[in-house]
Amino acid sequence: MTDAETLSRGPRAYTAFIGIGLIAGLLSGLFGVGGGTVIVPLLVLFLHFNQRLGAGTSLAAIVPTATVGVVSYAINGSVAWIPALILAAGSVVGAQIGTRLLPKISQTVLRWFFVGFLVIVIVSLFLVVPSRDAEFELQLLNGLALLVVGVGTGILAGLIGVGGGVIVVPVLMLAFGTSDLVAKGTSLLMMIPTAISGTIGNLRNRNVDLLAAAIVGISACTTTALGAWLATLIDPVVGNMLFAAYLVVIAVQMAMKAIKGRKKKD
Repeated sequence: MTDAETLSRGPRAYTAFIGIGLIAGLLSGLFGVGGGTVIVPLLVLFLHFNQRLGAGTSLAAIVPTATVGVVSYAINGSVAWIPALILAAGSVVGAQIGTRLLPKISQTVLRWFFVGFLVIVIVSLFLVVPSRDAEFELQLLNGLALLVVGVGTGILAGLIGVGGGVIVVPVLMLAFGTSDLVAKGTSLLMMIPTAISGTIGNLRNRNVDLLAAAIVGISACTTTALGAWLATLIDPVVGNMLFAAYLVVIAVQMAMKAIKGRKKKD
């Protein structure tokens, strides 16, 4: 039995799973993300999950979390249903590609890839100027662009265990001119089939701790609606800055982990 497996069955781990879920759910509702940017690094850093197991477990936990988030945003009419389905179609394909690549990439490479991913997200958060009044107009060209974005986010979902919200939300606002609330609600809907597809692939490769995913996911559901409600109250620019600051902390921690892993390998 590995260290991760031992920890994932102890009282300390159960408490940690619940705490991780509560935080992930709040951020999921607040920022329109699946919570993978919280779940993966915390599982790796505090419960010693390896990156592959953390990614697969996170992706499975995203399914119930995103579902509650979609309902919360849909109540306020903040979900673009057709664009979400187009994104989902691309992301389902991309998730299968990502999960097939996952077992072939080294732990250190995955960690650095995750750090690079977070840096891109952080920069994009400062470039995006959220608007509550913008509307999304679906046309042929931007529909095809949505499909491409979906494939790309699906690949990331399979590789690093995120539902794609941290890419889809800023892209919808910056490139497609969508309001921040609609971008968040649409992102959450898109990531449900993405996470399901990626989880199926990860199960085949034994990269999912189902018990951990269940506890994290159920815990996250209890705070997702609260996060969605807070999103309507907090100034969008302030919300972006807070999220960026948090991601900086996670990126630094992951970079340190990757450096340590490389030194051990050397």
